Amino acid sequence: MTLQYFEGVGRRKTSSARVRLYPGGNGTFTINDKPAEEYLTRGGDMEIALAPLKAANVGSLSSYNITVKVNGGGVTGQTDAIQLGMARALLKLDENLRGTLRRGGYLTRDARAKERKKPGLKRARKAPTYTKR
Repeated sequence: MTLQYFEGVGRRKTSSARVRLYPGGNGTFTINDKPAEEYLTRGGDMEIALAPLKAANVGSLSSYNITVKVNGGGVTGQTDAIQLGMARALLKLDENLRGTLRRGGYLTRDARAKERKKPGLKRARKAPTYTKR
């Protein structure tokens, strides 16, 4: 494996992912030292994580080795964090991809997170049931 890599950090909700892209690899994609297919078991998660690579059209997955360290959050948050980290790593690989990745929406961090619970309410906005008597 080559020592030169391009790194991008992606975050979503409470998840954080550090993605390293090694050009000239043989197509291995590992997440937390497991094969990606074994880590992302839900249908469509692999496509979401690799979407920036397909949109950038910089070669196939088999021409890169990708390693990801991800922690925190749930499955959806981790998948979206990997996607953002992948896009940022590709941007370091080639700055000319900025327009393509921006149009695809891959460089924007999704800032939505769970709203805090308010006093006197059951959840963030749900009020207790009104009873007249």
